[in-house]
Amino acid sequence: MIPQSFIQDLIARTDIVELIGQYVTLKKSGANYFACCPFHGEKSASFSVSPTKQFYHCFGCGAHGSAIGFLMEYSGLGYVDAIKALASQAGIEVPDDGQGRRDRGPQTQPLTDLLGQAAGFYRQQLRQHPRAIDYLKGRGLSGQIAQRYGIGFAPEAWQGLAAVFSDYQDKRLLEAGLVIENDQGRRYDRFRDRIMFPIHDQRGNVIAFGGRILDKGEPKYMNSPETPVFEKGRELYGQLQARDAVRKDGGAIVVEGYMDVVALAQHGIENAMATLGTSTTPAHVQRLMRLAERVVFCFDGDAAGRRAAWRALEASLEHLADDKTIAFLFLPAEHDPDSFVRSEGADAFRRAAEQAMPLARFLETELAAQVDLESAEGRAAFAHSARPLATRIAAPILRLQVLKSIAERAGLSLQELEQSYGIARSRPSTTRSGHRVPEVRTSRGSRHRSAPPGPVATLLRIVLLHPHLVGRIRSDGIPHDCPESRALLALIDADGLGELPMRGGIGALIERFRGTEHETVIETLATATDENLFDTASIETLFADTLHKLHDRVLEEEFARLQQKLASDGRLSAEELQRYGELLRERRHPSSEPKPPES
Repeated sequence: MIPQSFIQDLIARTDIVELIGQYVTLKKSGANYFACCPFHGEKSASFSVSPTKQFYHCFGCGAHGSAIGFLMEYSGLGYVDAIKALASQAGIEVPDDGQGRRDRGPQTQPLTDLLGQAAGFYRQQLRQHPRAIDYLKGRGLSGQIAQRYGIGFAPEAWQGLAAVFSDYQDKRLLEAGLVIENDQGRRYDRFRDRIMFPIHDQRGNVIAFGGRILDKGEPKYMNSPETPVFEKGRELYGQLQARDAVRKDGGAIVVEGYMDVVALAQHGIENAMATLGTSTTPAHVQRLMRLAERVVFCFDGDAAGRRAAWRALEASLEHLADDKTIAFLFLPAEHDPDSFVRSEGADAFRRAAEQAMPLARFLETELAAQVDLESAEGRAAFAHSARPLATRIAAPILRLQVLKSIAERAGLSLQELEQSYGIARSRPSTTRSGHRVPEVRTSRGSRHRSAPPGPVATLLRIVLLHPHLVGRIRSDGIPHDCPESRALLALIDADGLGELPMRGGIGALIERFRGTEHETVIETLATATDENLFDTASIETLFADTLHKLHDRVLEEEFARLQQKLASDGRLSAEELQRYGELLRERRHPSSEPKPPES
């Protein structure tokens, strides 16, 4: 394993502007550098690189990370390989702390290597089985497309993979989902007599398979089970092959099956990918919104297709952006994408995708179809059913547009609807010290004012930019009730152990917490926090003020607990009564001086 201390030092030594400048043309604008994003097609420069944060972020597709993350995303390198490439540029050697795997033999071989070997075996078997080749030709697929997607064939033999792996009893074959073990301990191949579709991660590693039966039988499709390298609710089939087309066109098409993806590719529609036999998840949507400016979900036009589309809509609401579009394409009932493109042609499919129904219209149309908008009761039911959906829309401008449309259909004014939904109109706010509430940038050049962050979130944003302040925060005043709190506590713990990087900006912090539950929180706040938000001149005042607010909140919660106990039990212990009196006096005569919970 590579020591964390080396990784932190490497990030601190790396000039992220110089690194990324080797791959894209950066232009300075203010404190940061901008370019057209290398991860999606765009005409305006929305890709920002911050030398202060040592962090990159695209306001268009959402791609972000450290110098290591950039090499992984841009060059398709694995984590260790990206570190080695960065170290090579810096002219230093990557050490090993001796705790990693020393033996790279069969028992320690990565699962992706085993899956890759199996994929090679299946490809070889396809060439040897004319029946499987005839099936693919009958579906209109060429050898070129089969090669591009790595399509293979699993023979009918019960232990066909024994020809690939000398130790068929290797426990990692079971862990990779390649074999099944029955109650008697006997093993056999999971996939037999099936067309095999390898599923790749973003770096090109094979992480799982989908298998389609050749003749009639159930199940028609079979997927690998979830494994340490495969979580079907996060992966998309064909994403690797579609990446260049999505970057070029700016749009992605999401279908339901493997054959739909390869059939569309056969007809020149190369930006399609598929969910893996599961409903669309928020993780799918997050990935798609990073990849594309416009995402079209394509479903069958029957009731099942509309239910699947509705689940995709619900998964999308918290991840919508005002500068991106999600739409829904419903094919005629007799078609799926495979049959439609073969019957009607690629141009007809492209026209249908261009005319797909935008998410907001689909939401309103589906809800309106369930009620009678001519009656007061129907309009009330419409507004009621729309509330839990409309209020979840993350894109502020789209959310407002949807609320206006709902109000109009329900015969209400926007103000009346917002009042009935309990939505308060936001107003500019300041801190105790007179600092304005920070604005959250949603895209380059556009901003909306966020709700005032709580003291924990504000402290976390401050210490991301000024990690030396972490040592002045006491952990006993911080609750454990939200991801921001837990991330801040993790920073405090790391500082106590001397493991918190003080150099390398936010990029170093991201690498310190890569793979932990705090990674996403830190990345999210990093993208939303402007390095000029907390200027050096006022940082001490704002930091003390925020600690004071946190201290006040802790005292309020303690007072509320004692008050509740007094109301329910009718009495307090002597110590509790004394503490209750102290808190009551503090509430009546608050100190004018901050009493932050510092060490």
